[in-house]
Amino acid sequence: MADPINVEVSYALPHVQEVLKVGVPAGATVRDAIEASGILRKYPEIELDGRNKVGVFAKLTRLDTPLRDRDRVEIYRPLIADPKAVRKKRAEDGKAMKKGGAAGGEE
Repeated sequence: MADPINVEVSYALPHVQEVLKVGVPAGATVRDAIEASGILRKYPEIELDGRNKVGVFAKLTRLDTPLRDRDRVEIYRPLIADPKAVRKKRAEDGKAMKKGGAAGGEE
């Protein structure tokens, strides 16, 4: 039998970030690591087959993606506003953009 691998499962909320270390068998998938971490019991609002996307080291991935030792699985919250729609609305309203994306009127 292959040695277990160690991974982290991360879920960030506005005021707290959960990072759980978990050992899973070699060949485990993203879904396996999330389920083994227990994070779904702690945060029942997470919907893996619905509104929440997942990634490994900030790269979107599928739930059936196999993991490697020391990977970091990330569970993403849905966006509350589409960034493209926000930029389009600002442009329509004639608001100037400052460096860093903040709206401003002075240059």
